[in-house]
Amino acid sequence: MARVARTALAVFAVSGALGRPAVADPNDLVMSRLATRITDDTGRVLAVVAQNLEFRALASQLGVVLAPHLLEPADTLGFGGFQFDADASQTTIDSIQPYWRVLAGSRDPGGTNHIAHGAGVLRTVGLFARKGLWLPIPSFELGAGAVHVVGSTIWAAQIYGKLAVHEGFHDLPIPSVAIRGAVSRMMNQRDLDLTVGSFDVTLSRHFGISGSWRLDPFAGYDLLIIVPRSQVIDATPDVDPLAPGNQTDVANNFVFPDQAAITRHRLLVGAKAQYAILQITLEAQFALAGSSVDSRPGATAACQPSSTTTSCNATDTAASQTTVSISAGFDF
Repeated sequence: MARVARTALAVFAVSGALGRPAVADPNDLVMSRLATRITDDTGRVLAVVAQNLEFRALASQLGVVLAPHLLEPADTLGFGGFQFDADASQTTIDSIQPYWRVLAGSRDPGGTNHIAHGAGVLRTVGLFARKGLWLPIPSFELGAGAVHVVGSTIWAAQIYGKLAVHEGFHDLPIPSVAIRGAVSRMMNQRDLDLTVGSFDVTLSRHFGISGSWRLDPFAGYDLLIIVPRSQVIDATPDVDPLAPGNQTDVANNFVFPDQAAITRHRLLVGAKAQYAILQITLEAQFALAGSSVDSRPGATAACQPSSTTTSCNATDTAASQTTVSISAGFDF
C-alpha cells in the first residue's frame, strides 16, 4: 500500500511539473505570433501562414543586436599579447513595428493597438578573451566570447579572426589597417536559429600621452550577413493536441520558409585608452536601414503585412539602428 502511495505521489509530482507553464522573460521570443491564422465561421483555425515580411525584418534587427562588436583598434595584441574584458552594449530597435510583438513581454501580442511592444533598445552584456598569434601568419589575432540579451534567456556565442595588414609603424603618418571575419550564433531560443557573419575593415592611429597612457582612436566599415532559420512552431500552444477532439491541431504547426541571407551595412567609430594593463574602450556603430530581398521561386508579388501566402517576395524593412558599447578589462 505504501508503495502504491509513493508511486501515485511521484506520478502527481511529475504531472504537476509537466503541466506547469514555462515562464518566459520579457525579451524572449514568441515566434508563433508572426503568423496569419485562417479560421472558419466558428473561429476554428483551418490554416496557419507564416508572415515572411515580418520575419525578415525581425531577423534583420535582432541580427544587428547580436552581431559581433569590434571594440578594438586595428593593431593586434602582438604574438605574446592577451586581453580579457567585459562589455555592455545598447542597440536601438524599432519597437513600434508589429513584428516586435514576438517579445514575450509585449503589451499588445496581437499587434492591433499600434503601441510599442517594449523599450526602444535591447541591451547586452558579454565576456571576451583575445589572443595575439604568430601562426598561421604574423600579425594575427583570435578572439572568442559570449553575449547575453538582458531580460531574456538569449545567449550568443561569438568568435573572430583578425589580420593586421599594416601595424606597428606608429611614427609614420599613415594609420594601421586590419581586416576581420567574425561569426555570432544565437542560442537558447527553440523556434529560431540565427547566425550572423561579419566582415570588417578597420583603420586606427596610436598616440602616446605623457609617457604612461596610450590612446588608439579607430573607425571602420562592417558588412553583416544574417542567416535566419525557423524550427517547427506551434501556432496554438494553448491547445493540447492529445486531448479528445484536438487530434487535428498538429496541422496548425508551421515553419517560416528558408530565406535568402540578409545583408546590413555598419559604420563604426571608437577609441581604446590604456594605462599599464588596464584598458577601456568606447564604440558607436550605425547600421544602415535594411533593403535586401528574399525572392521566392515563381513569385512575382511583394509580401504584404499579415500576408495569407508565403509565395511572395519579402523585402527587409528594418529601420536603421545605433549601437553604443563600452568594454573594460586587462591587456597583458
